Amino acid sequence: MVTKIFHYSPGNGDRTALRHATVGNHVEATIALIGDAARGDAAEVRRLLAAGAEVDARDGARRTALYHATEGNHADAAIALIEAGADVNASDGASIDPTPYLLAGKQGYNEILRVMLAHGADLKSTNGYGGTALIPACERGHVETVRMLLEAGTDPDHVNRLGWTGLLEAIILSDGGPRHQEIVALLLEAGADPALADHEGVTPLAHAEARGHAEIAALLRARLE
Repeated sequence: MVTKIFHYSPGNGDRTALRHATVGNHVEATIALIGDAARGDAAEVRRLLAAGAEVDARDGARRTALYHATEGNHADAAIALIEAGADVNASDGASIDPTPYLLAGKQGYNEILRVMLAHGADLKSTNGYGGTALIPACERGHVETVRMLLEAGTDPDHVNRLGWTGLLEAIILSDGGPRHQEIVALLLEAGADPALADHEGVTPLAHAEARGHAEIAALLRARLE
């Protein structure tokens, strides 16, 4: 089936009329699906799917209903879509976080992410910076997200276009506090290379020392010994 693209933005149009679309009108049901997913109306999402709405149809920005539900961290609506077969890896081809999966990982939306990981999330897919979902999760201090992604088998040493791994981002783009200390420990336990330098040859330890991240530096030294 060819996925249709509908020129609709969840913030525009007569959503009330669309929300009560006739069961037999699949186009209207699909347009309404995107809007209701964006608002997190899981009951309407289920009704519209049953009415024949196309689960992976896209709006004018090539984003699916699942993308919009994920963007709002609407877990019930997102899970309803995933269980109905929504593609967690459907890319809009333009965003920094082009797929629902990459967006969930970056934002630390763990309830949604857990279901995505069980429904075919592409662990090797990359965002606009060339990084996997793990790297921004490390930067943002999403400890449980990092744990989930590592347990799922995400490569801890993937390097993005900036020349940084998750370990480097957890050091360079953090305050070195408890959450990032725990993330560094998780990465090292998962086999991250503590000596893997950035594109300029600066190691994680050198970055940690330069920023005064004493606890992280100690973790790295212990692994390097």
